[in-house]
Amino acid sequence: MKKILIVDDDAEMRSNLIEVLSAEEYETDSASSAKEALAKSREQEFDVVLMDYMMPGMSGADALLEIRKRHPRTRIIMVTAFATIEKAVDAIKKGASDYISKPFKINDLLTTIRRVLEEARFEEGIKKLNFDQALSSIASPIRRNILKLLQARGSMRLMEITRELAFEDHTKVVFHLRILKEAGIVEQDGDKSYTLTREGIKTLDGLKTMEHTLLSD
Repeated sequence: MKKILIVDDDAEMRSNLIEVLSAEEYETDSASSAKEALAKSREQEFDVVLMDYMMPGMSGADALLEIRKRHPRTRIIMVTAFATIEKAVDAIKKGASDYISKPFKINDLLTTIRRVLEEARFEEGIKKLNFDQALSSIASPIRRNILKLLQARGSMRLMEITRELAFEDHTKVVFHLRILKEAGIVEQDGDKSYTLTREGIKTLDGLKTMEHTLLSD
């Protein structure tokens, strides 16, 4: 049973999430502040932490640095009412796996949790098979799907990618494309179309090798 820590200063939000996640057979715990979350992380390791971005006192963004330092395998999802690409990318750089903005749909939250748990399994596979760490930038299944789309189509614009991924919010796609661009895996041309770079092609080849190896085990 996967363990999830819910960190939010809103008591009603914590209670609702505990009820929803327990019904999905996750083991849950909660904290009303970032400091309480740090104290609980000293006592045990969680698979996922749902961390409110802005809380009184220490912010969730600062707390995630400490949690990831102590438990590198813990996946942290930032929850924010002020979703911007810049804040999301900053949270990723500090160690978050993904973000979700308030108000959110429960199905979206559950999908995000399942996705970051899959990402954790993928990264464990990278370490186990000793593959190039460039693959860690595509641990997210969303980013892997973007690469596969670009390989199949050659080049695509933002809204084309958004439609193919069946996302309602294109800012989520922008967020993942930003990560891929910073990793040197995709680039934009003068027409604002996205294409794979040479490093992207090399990384995608490594991904195929890794997937084949894992399936063979």
